[in-house]
Amino acid sequence: MNKEDFAVSRKKLGKTQKELAQLLGMALKTVHSYEQGWRKIPSHIERQLFFLLCKQRSRHKILTPCWEKKQCDIKHECPAWEFQSGHLCWFLSGTKCDEIKDLSDEEKIQKCRQCDILTSLLGE
Repeated sequence: MNKEDFAVSRKKLGKTQKELAQLLGMALKTVHSYEQGWRKIPSHIERQLFFLLCKQRSRHKILTPCWEKKQCDIKHECPAWEFQSGHLCWFLSGTKCDEIKDLSDEEKIQKCRQCDILTSLLGE
């Protein structure tokens, strides 16, 4: 996530920099640093923003779990199945999706940004 994406996400949430800082449990100066590009936005902060955006947009949607959309053969081994959170597979660590199972958190969120599970929730 780059500084522009961060600022757009904050605005989509309808939050000021101060409100977003409080929501994410960080200092206002940290939000400033992200939006100015002075600090790299960590993957866990990106996931939190996506979570908030998804919750904001999917309140009235019927959500199809990832294991159904992807016709997963190993769903019983996956945390998304275990916790019945197939629409939050991108948020959970340790998911078993073939494309992401051996990636770092940063690499995983980059792959998930291209997946229709997350993009459909974000309305992209």
